[in-house]
Amino acid sequence: MAEVIIVGAGPTGLLLAGDLAESGIEVTVLERRDGKVSNLSRAFGVHARTLEQLDARGLADRLVPMGAVLSKVRLFERVEVDLGALPGRYPYLLITPQYNVENLLLERALKAGVEIVYDAEVLGLTQDATGVTVTTAAGEHRAAYAVGADGFHSAVRQALGQPFPGKSVLKSIMLADVKVAEPPAEMLTVNGVGDAFAFIAPFGDGYYRVFAWDRRHVVPDDAPLDMDEVREVTRRALGTDFGMHDARWLSRFHSDERQAPDYRIGRVFLAGDAAHVHSPAGGQGMNTGLQDAANLSWKLAAVLRGAPEALLDTYQAERHPVGRSVLRSSGAIIRAAMIESAAGQAIRGFAARRALAIPKVREKITGQLSGIGYHYPAPHGAHELVGTRAGDVPLAGGGRLYEALRDRRLVLIGAADVTGWHDRVRVEPPATPGGPLVLVRPDGYVGWAGTDTDELHRALTELAGPPAIG
Repeated sequence: MAEVIIVGAGPTGLLLAGDLAESGIEVTVLERRDGKVSNLSRAFGVHARTLEQLDARGLADRLVPMGAVLSKVRLFERVEVDLGALPGRYPYLLITPQYNVENLLLERALKAGVEIVYDAEVLGLTQDATGVTVTTAAGEHRAAYAVGADGFHSAVRQALGQPFPGKSVLKSIMLADVKVAEPPAEMLTVNGVGDAFAFIAPFGDGYYRVFAWDRRHVVPDDAPLDMDEVREVTRRALGTDFGMHDARWLSRFHSDERQAPDYRIGRVFLAGDAAHVHSPAGGQGMNTGLQDAANLSWKLAAVLRGAPEALLDTYQAERHPVGRSVLRSSGAIIRAAMIESAAGQAIRGFAARRALAIPKVREKITGQLSGIGYHYPAPHGAHELVGTRAGDVPLAGGGRLYEALRDRRLVLIGAADVTGWHDRVRVEPPATPGGPLVLVRPDGYVGWAGTDTDELHRALTELAGPPAIG
């Protein structure tokens, strides 16, 4: 019997499954699709914090050559967000289709021994004091915990009776995969002119993904769509249609802003689009889901190996506020792009440029957009580092912190007695001595910092369980 069932084999579910399997947890993934990785995904950007998470899994250096690096992101007109000053190894946005990320995570999960059951649509879910039962057409699956990473129409969320409050922000967004006669000068081209919005970015296989929206023509998602309509709206928003031709995919969809009130319901968790959805502005959707998975995976593994059950409650406490923040920031970007009047657009551009000229505002915006700036709540009286993103510090024994995180253990930066926890904690003195002891969680956030060994041992018990005896 699996210890954890994950419903959904998209990026969120696959990262979570790979983490758990590498931690020695038996995992089964249930996926309603047939096993083919689709190239029709909407995600195109991998942000800096997500690249750090992939680095901590040995995948970032493989992914980066599959895309194009963008150090500045243009939101509209002359308003640009400069990512070049971000801390860390990845001060940029990587433009690469979601299926490249998904393929790497799938390969890792299978190598770690994850069982993936395809054509397994979830029909029901029940839970009791000892576990969760998930029902599919082929039968039942039982585990100690279950995670719904099954997207906007989550069967897990619906089986739990969880509401998904929110609203549609944009309806009738056009999506087209096309070839172009005149490639855009910029890697990512985007603009909104009030009654039209368009975005174009390369797939990397000769095709380009186009998103376009027309305020004048809002129709149902199943309404017919042809190339002439996509061309016309793109010309209005971007000034040219780039000679687009040979569409291999045309469709419409709508963009919602919704968030589940609870990410944990007993022994069941929600992650990724099953927990929150928002506009594509800022390219934060897939990234937020992957951060959910990174946060939850080590906690599930720790509790299944003896850590206190209360550790799982911190998933809601830490990730729900981030999801809410992403809804607000992406919503603000899309609403700004939709301003219709020329005067409003002029004010929009002026206000955005003035705000980005203020260092603290610029740092906050780039931190939220990239994911680098998010931190988690710390207990009262905790060291100021607790809950913050851990920088990729060099280690005395050679290598970097994020390389040390690849074995899925806590990493103690410094030297201290961790007898009884060596199977769950890796001790790594820093290349530059001095400073407090810093206990880094497997998701790259600081779990504890200080100088008192007794306090360190209490933190280890809370985050990893009691020490082994003998």
